[in-house]
Amino acid sequence: MLSVIDLDKTSSKRFLILVSNNPHHAVENQLLASLPREEYERLVANMELVPLTFKQVLYAPNESIQYVYFPKSGVVSLLTLMEDGTAVEVGTVGNEGMVGLPVFLGSNKIPGQALAQIPGEAWRMRVDVFKDKVIPGSTLHDLLQRYTQALFNLISQIAACNRIHSVEERFCRWLLMTQDRVGSDEFPLTQEFLSQMLGVRRPTVSLSASVLQKAGLIRYVRGKMTILDREGLEASSCECYMIIKSEFERLLGSDVA
Repeated sequence: MLSVIDLDKTSSKRFLILVSNNPHHAVENQLLASLPREEYERLVANMELVPLTFKQVLYAPNESIQYVYFPKSGVVSLLTLMEDGTAVEVGTVGNEGMVGLPVFLGSNKIPGQALAQIPGEAWRMRVDVFKDKVIPGSTLHDLLQRYTQALFNLISQIAACNRIHSVEERFCRWLLMTQDRVGSDEFPLTQEFLSQMLGVRRPTVSLSASVLQKAGLIRYVRGKMTILDREGLEASSCECYMIIKSEFERLLGSDVA
């Protein structure tokens, strides 16, 4: 049986985290925590818990994917790379999902890059084992179908958000999503990643961070981000945060198991 908790009891807008009452589901990855006991035990026996170190490249462009990852903590950034070396973030994966959906969809390469943006841990499984174990009709296969749709919705919404909304609004949306995933008011964040996330140059990043700091919403010092006013960030964010959140809850909410 699963229960649902809100990491921030003062706000109804935070992503909900699934927590299993079954001791065999003592994991923080929501997809794995949603599995029936037998399927969970069958899968976890073929996984290993590995660290996600800062800037660790999980997938390089057009190289064969060897593992899929179910983040337990931390955040993995999905990047699109340009010919001039510019990298732009098009999506993120935290403990709500899986890194390696191309394998689930029948491919073994991606043109972009996946790397650890915020350090943490992940359950790792070899691709050949994943293909053998995650078959149509299994709970994880069904969950991943819905997660694929949720991630597609996220990427589509971010594309529209990057085109329409201000840098500060997008900054707030990204901070809210990241805080939901790491479950902490404080996390490491470099200006390099901020520029990739916002698709702007570093001077613009510094200006945007300064605006939010002066408003008392955040503190950003020496690569460490601290959320000071969650409700203020929610009020300053564009509607994209709530749209993305609602879609994840609809597709992967407490009714998944």
